[in-house]
Formats: sequence, structure tokens, C-alpha cells
Amino acid sequence: MSTENRLLETCLLAGKIMMESGSEVYRVEDTMNRIALSGGRSDSVSYVTATGIFISLKDSHQTQIENVSERSINLEKIVAVNQLSRDFSAKVITLDELSHALKIIDEKHIDFPLWLKTLSAGIVSSTLMYLFGGSWFDFIATFGIGCFGYLLKHYVRVYSKTSYLDYFIASLGIGIMAILAVHYHIAQSVDHLIIGSVMPLVPGVAITTSFRDILAGHMISGLVRGTEAIIVAIAIGVGIATALMTVGGML
Repeated sequence: MSTENRLLETCLLAGKIMMESGSEVYRVEDTMNRIALSGGRSDSVSYVTATGIFISLKDSHQTQIENVSERSINLEKIVAVNQLSRDFSAKVITLDELSHALKIIDEKHIDFPLWLKTLSAGIVSSTLMYLFGGSWFDFIATFGIGCFGYLLKHYVRVYSKTSYLDYFIASLGIGIMAILAVHYHIAQSVDHLIIGSVMPLVPGVAITTSFRDILAGHMISGLVRGTEAIIVAIAIGVGIATALMTVGGML
């Protein structure tokens, strides 16, 4: 394989990892161009969307394309790729070492343990419930329902490949649990329980990234991510409404 092809493949792999991990488009393009520049090619042109990555070398007329099939939020991978690109720019590592390290990051599942994420979801739920006007009496119930909702979302995603179904099922479960908690006098306010417990499900990072892409002039990626965030919000809203209309109506 020629040096040019190896350089382009390395740039594409770095961009693919960052896009699949939820990075902004301008950050992906900047990282790819910096890797190409550090590899001795100042004539690189990159174009990144939410579903595809393109990079080309003007002088050699070579172009390579990479498909972005999955999108999630994994800031650990973004930080790792950024650090590797800086090391390559500083000549700390070679192109082959960079390519090998990126392949390890791409294949490695970098994530926090499920128990820690579940515990964090419960803490976020209960503290935000209080900030939104809830009472300390609802704190423990909101913590438990927030943990339950996150676990439900996790396992639905594991066992079902249907997009956005995990958000609907999780919000439905949160709504049902909140109604039952108030019905059996474990908590006081259904509204505050639901508001706090759905917070770990709200796509805040996706919404922020969407606006940053739009402000940076990447309209297609910004609108795609914004649309995904809206669909997630609708799935959450429909799940809560279903719980209120069914279980809430019966009780």
C-alpha cells in the first residue's frame, strides 16, 4: 500500500471514530486535515456529513469514502483520537503507530460499567427533580425510578434493534412507576417524578452538537442530528403520555 493511501485510510478511520462517537463535524474535518498535513500533504480536502466521510488529495486526485453507520455519545473515544492526532502532529508517533492505535480504539469498547452509569442516572434524576421544584420526600423515589428507566433503556437497546424503541419503552416504564409510586403514597408528585427521571434520556449532547454544527455552517449534519434529537424527544413524550392515559386513567 502506498503512503498516500495509508495516510488517507488513517484520516478516514480517525474521522469515522469521532463521528460515530458524537463529535462535531468541524472538529472531525479539522482533525483529518491536521493528520494529513502532519503526514506531509497540505492539499487534503475533507467533507463530513452525519452519514458519510470524504477525503481527497488535490494533486494526486485520490478520493476515499467511509460510511458512518452508527452514532452514539462516547467522549472517551473522541478524546483518545484527539490526543493521538496531537502526538502525530508533534512527531511523537509515526503514521503506522497512529493507524495501529486508531484500529485498537475503533475495536475497543470504551465505556463505563453499567452499575456506575445506572447510579449516575439515579443521581441526575433525583437532583434535577429537586432543582425543578420537587420536594425531598420525592428524592428517593425519583432516584429509584431514574435508575429503573436507564436500565430499561439499556436492556431494550441490547435485545431490540428497532431505533428509538428503547426511549419509548423507558419513558413508558418511568411514567408507570411514577404513577404507582404516588398511588401507593411512596411519593407526592407525579409531575416532578417524571420530569426528574426522564432527564438521563433527554438528548442534550445531540441537541448541543446539532446547534454547533449549524452555527459552524454544516447545515446537513446539523439538521440530521437535530431531527434525530426531535424524534427521541417525541418518543419520550409519547411514552409518558401513554402511561398517563392508560395507567393514570385506571387509577
